Amino acid sequence: MAKRKVLILGGNGFIGSNLSTYLAEMGDEVYSFDMVYPQVKDERIHYIQGDFFDDNTLREIVKGMDVIFHAISTVNPGNSNEKYMMGYSRDFIQTVKLCSLLVNTNSVMIFLSSGGTVYGKQDIQPISENAVARPINHYGNIKLCIENTIRIFNIQSDSKMRVARISNPYGPGQDFTKGVGFVDAVIKRTIENSEIEIWGDGNIVRDYIYIADVCKMLYELSIYDGEEEIFNISSGVGVSQNDIIKMVDEIIGGAKYCYKPGRSVDVNCIILNNEKMMQIYNKELVSIKEGIRLYYNYLMEKIGV
Repeated sequence: MAKRKVLILGGNGFIGSNLSTYLAEMGDEVYSFDMVYPQVKDERIHYIQGDFFDDNTLREIVKGMDVIFHAISTVNPGNSNEKYMMGYSRDFIQTVKLCSLLVNTNSVMIFLSSGGTVYGKQDIQPISENAVARPINHYGNIKLCIENTIRIFNIQSDSKMRVARISNPYGPGQDFTKGVGFVDAVIKRTIENSEIEIWGDGNIVRDYIYIADVCKMLYELSIYDGEEEIFNISSGVGVSQNDIIKMVDEIIGGAKYCYKPGRSVDVNCIILNNEKMMQIYNKELVSIKEGIRLYYNYLMEKIGV
């Protein structure tokens, strides 16, 4: 059986870099695309430097690809209310162009959406994929606009595009200074013996999932041949920020934190129902406490402790 040619748009990012490595381990021919080359390269991966927002570049890189993972975003939940025009005029428009290039091809595209922001405030938890999405910030709305565009392309052109609504991933390769990653921030600041800032009272609940599980689920989604279009990629378990602090303190010790005024971009509780995804990926997931321990050990090994 010939190797699949798989393109990761945003291959240098947290999810993209982990996914590239995992797909290479699974035997795929992986092409990692980003604005710059990574500092550390994997010889199994083909690295492509270029501008996603250049139409000619986009047209060339998608040619002949069996699977395309779209993980590029120029905004994040924290800055999207100030930089929303960048998201709508660049991310949204260029993704529409990407979708149009895949019409009448056999390429499968998986768009990495945001389960943590697309749904908005929901009374029923865990949230299933058929809940009415009501984002409260522009980041979530940009993702939802792209999702709706994908849905229309699938209806009108019988294309093979799917949506992965990922909850709150954490683990090796994350960098909380880029605007997301509470678990990452707590672990690293505790290691540094510095204070952790919590926006609100610490009772915000999120659905945290270890990055290795995300990659495995995305792989299964890439070989899925059913009719479903949208999948929650999550642990299905809600954990508060205060709980994360306690777990990190138990594992590492010495966690310091302070509370800051809450932010309007944050929903109080987001737990995603992962039953649909678990019908495809029927394996045990890494628990949040074990994931924190794994990530802490990884960081310690990386700095030689």
